[in-house]
Amino acid sequence: MVHEARCPPLRYGQATIVPEFDARNAALLAHNPYNTEFAERVAFLASTREPTGLTTDRAEFLGIAGGMRIPAALCRVGLSGRVEVGVDPCAALQTLLWIAPGETKEVTFILGQGDNREHVFALLSKYRNIDEIEQSWATINAFWDELLGGVTVKTPDPATNIMFNRWLLYQTLSCRIWGRTALYQSSGAYGFRDQLQDVMAFVDVDPSIPRNHILESAGHQFEAGDVLHWWQPPSGRGVRTRCSDDLLWLPFCTAQYVNHTGDAAILDETIHFLEGAPLEDEYERYAHYRTSATKGTLLEHCYRALERGTTSGVHGLPLIGSHDWNDGFSSVGIEGKGESVWNGWFLYQTLILFADLCERLDDHKRAGQYRRQAQQYLEALETNTWDGDWYLRAFYDDGTPIGSVQNLEGQIDSLPQSWSVLAGAAQPERARQAMEAVYQNLINLDDQLILLFTPPFDHTDHDPGYIKGYPPGIRENGGQYTHAATWVAWAYATLGDGDRAGELFRILNPIYQTASHQKARQYRVEPYVIAADIYSVSPYVGRGGWTWYTGSAGWMYRLGIERILGLCKRGCDLKFDPCIPKDWAEFEIIYRWEETEYCIKVENPDGVNQGVHQILLDGEQISGSGIRLKNDKKLHQVILKLGYTG
Repeated sequence: MVHEARCPPLRYGQATIVPEFDARNAALLAHNPYNTEFAERVAFLASTREPTGLTTDRAEFLGIAGGMRIPAALCRVGLSGRVEVGVDPCAALQTLLWIAPGETKEVTFILGQGDNREHVFALLSKYRNIDEIEQSWATINAFWDELLGGVTVKTPDPATNIMFNRWLLYQTLSCRIWGRTALYQSSGAYGFRDQLQDVMAFVDVDPSIPRNHILESAGHQFEAGDVLHWWQPPSGRGVRTRCSDDLLWLPFCTAQYVNHTGDAAILDETIHFLEGAPLEDEYERYAHYRTSATKGTLLEHCYRALERGTTSGVHGLPLIGSHDWNDGFSSVGIEGKGESVWNGWFLYQTLILFADLCERLDDHKRAGQYRRQAQQYLEALETNTWDGDWYLRAFYDDGTPIGSVQNLEGQIDSLPQSWSVLAGAAQPERARQAMEAVYQNLINLDDQLILLFTPPFDHTDHDPGYIKGYPPGIRENGGQYTHAATWVAWAYATLGDGDRAGELFRILNPIYQTASHQKARQYRVEPYVIAADIYSVSPYVGRGGWTWYTGSAGWMYRLGIERILGLCKRGCDLKFDPCIPKDWAEFEIIYRWEETEYCIKVENPDGVNQGVHQILLDGEQISGSGIRLKNDKKLHQVILKLGYTG
């Protein structure tokens, strides 16, 4: 039996949302006069036919003990017309249609929000016209077709094609970047590190999306180099923290963006800093911060981030601060001494990326400085964090390790293992051994899960932070945290193991999580968007957690396109380096660059994971690992042949 959550006695909005019915426009309206920023906004629900019943009382619609599966209103005739303040609010319209045999009638419901009442009535006047509705529907479909059709793939796996060709990018843009809210997390805020990662999925289909957001993010950096962990538009109120990795994503993504697009002009864009008193005896401060009169180029913003972010503790590793990528590790460095192993690998790669960028700008002195710092972190990582079979995760303030075989809980964490590979710096034999340990300890093939770490925190003497507040196996506390799971698959592809990368991509694909009735009842969330987490401990093994609002979608898209299918743009060059399952005989990509299309067919006659040994462009063999793009408005045929070169 499926148990549903019942309506609690008091819900958010019950005391603040004011509903009304506007008889002249036959529309349900609602506003929240207590919201200081959006008090004038009015939500509305109407239809192209006059309603025969309505209610704004959720209990009336669902029933006293009812649920969304079988609302009480569908089991009786008529809604009461109740519109009152103080009830659990909803918006429900009922329209009766009398349809003769063979007859067709149409009704359209119009749901939206206006800046004020006058704007609402103007919108209703426009969209009650069926021609306007059809035109708007055609326009929005054309928009999505253009945006989501920039890269189209056809692989031997239809479920992979579905996710690549529309759903992953749609989830990322509509929810993560535009909406910034969903059922499981109603936020509306920008996370500094979060949306910077999300927008990088659009470097191929619309580079203006990452470009604009990189500049917007730079405007939420303080003069000291640290940043707002998140901020809430339109007020800009946000929280200043001691998070150790937040500020590093700006130089990381900036360097990747410039490498990918060739748009070095972005580095010269000037953006104001924020100003505010620095944190003192506090770990975070929520406030409204003023825009400083001081401004600098994006390049200067990145320099300040790297200067602030290159810290070191007793093991020569970056201080973890109030936490690193895993926000739940909020007590590991509460005294200011704890260190992050994962952030060591991430900082290493960021420094190398920016050193390369500085070389491109002929700033050899700064490039040398960054390379020396990166080498120092690498030596500390290899000297102090290898645990025998894998890398440690972090050190508490007192020097006790996390992620060691000696720990009873949190013995092995996927993050430092994956990033030792992604950083391209770990000793090769150690990197492979670490990823083999991940496969043996964190990948559960029976339950189709890729765990963040194991065992979950529950009784450990050391307090890692609020992560321990999650039940074992839930979210970051030892469940599958899909964001990190995509990095595991990326690491295997980087090592050249296309079979495991493909196997893990299949595990990550929500279509396969719901491939049978039994699996769908177990998973219990949408099969067409990525879930942020999947539970790993009985009785909830395999149940999906937060859906829609997760950075996993953008990373999964990049994992598939850039690393598995091997499509990587560098300025005006398109590079090819696929790493696929051996049993893929071929796949195709249609890549649109400006007004020109390239139809790319990859053949794998020898059944290998990787290794491009021939590239044909319009029938002519070319040398190198890619092709030079040109916008001649023609259709070009590219054939790649994988195989043994010996």
